[in-house]
Amino acid sequence: MLLKINSILLGLFGPQEIFVIIAILGVFLLGIIPFIFYLVTLQNTLYAVSTENRKMSPGSVWLLLIPVFNLVWHFIVVDRISESLRFEFAERNINSTESSPGRSIGLAFCILSCCAVIPIVNTLAAPAALVCWIIFWVKMHECKMKLQQPQTAANV
Repeated sequence: MLLKINSILLGLFGPQEIFVIIAILGVFLLGIIPFIFYLVTLQNTLYAVSTENRKMSPGSVWLLLIPVFNLVWHFIVVDRISESLRFEFAERNINSTESSPGRSIGLAFCILSCCAVIPIVNTLAAPAALVCWIIFWVKMHECKMKLQQPQTAANV
């Protein structure tokens, strides 16, 4: 079976073209796999928030997989998750260093992501967006962990 696919591909493409196709698929997978883990973190963070305090459904984060649309939708996701966390932290009397957890770094990431589309500017904006994305991701994981801790008399 594999030999048949290989002979079909070699009939359509040369070895160099096949290498380029495999390289492109590899780069795509290296980018999409961490992004899927990121979306799972956002979804689980929203699941940790009580339904009354959620400003969006947890499944809505998967709309970020839609190219171009995700540039706008990410602003909305960041805003709604930070607002949800703010209400949940207030209800549970959980102390936070920010009034809206993750909002500032999340918006910085969104703005830098939009700038990363612009030629020349992208050389500075893309690495900065990557750093902000990682910081926002870690922040959302920390917030989820705070929400999953059992309520004690000290927290209430």
